[in-house]
Amino acid sequence: MQKKTIKTTLEKSNHHKLSIQFTLDGFSFCITNLDSQETIHFCAYTFPKTLETPEKLVAHFETIFQEDNHLQEDFKEILVIHQNSLATLVPNKLFREEHLKDYLDFNIKTLKTDFFAFDNIDQLAAKNVYVPFVNVNNYLFQNFGEFEYQHSTTAFIKKLLQTTSAPGKTMFVDVWKDQISVVVLEDKKVLFSNSFSFTSKEDFIYYLLFTAEQLELNTNEFPLFFTGDILEETEIYKITYQYIRNVDFLRSKNPIFMNSSFSNHTHFILLG
Repeated sequence: MQKKTIKTTLEKSNHHKLSIQFTLDGFSFCITNLDSQETIHFCAYTFPKTLETPEKLVAHFETIFQEDNHLQEDFKEILVIHQNSLATLVPNKLFREEHLKDYLDFNIKTLKTDFFAFDNIDQLAAKNVYVPFVNVNNYLFQNFGEFEYQHSTTAFIKKLLQTTSAPGKTMFVDVWKDQISVVVLEDKKVLFSNSFSFTSKEDFIYYLLFTAEQLELNTNEFPLFFTGDILEETEIYKITYQYIRNVDFLRSKNPIFMNSSFSNHTHFILLG
């Protein structure tokens, strides 16, 4: 397991917020001083390989939780973010809470044992329906009590709307291992949002070009900003630049990156 940390001076306080993001590839968390709104600690754990089940994720986290003193605080607020591809957006006018499973069944295969949840995204007049890691939620509730949780797509969209201004049609792509979350904005309006799995660079560029074609975006003109696990020297970046000319990273202004070896477009959902 790989651990990367941005260390800062961290004093015990009851005015700290814990934000923690889970995937089957690992998890990362940051601690924020609620008085100053400053990010005062960040840590990312990456597993050697993708875990097969959420149950194994809980087992790994339980071990780390007992060893990492930064997770032992009495936090004022806690936000848990579930990152997976088991989500879909539903307009408010079509939404019925008793049909959560039906919405997801249009796009993915769900199980009888799955638990379904939804987030309100007021800016879209829509709900994000998804399958959270319920085992993770149960473990955290046992150790922290009540907390807020949401899907990574919800967090990504809200963070983009808070921190960016896109007067023209602009594509934002958050990359994590073999998944991407694609959002297209225009004047603070979400035109498109979806997640895709990829196994090759050809898969990767196909989904970006497919999205561009659906929205009639000129690949020589529209801006595309990457966040997450991607660098200029990676093959997926290189092939993107072959087909889409206006490519850049969405760089965070969070001061914590000044003390870090992390690129400032990474971990956007937590640190953007």
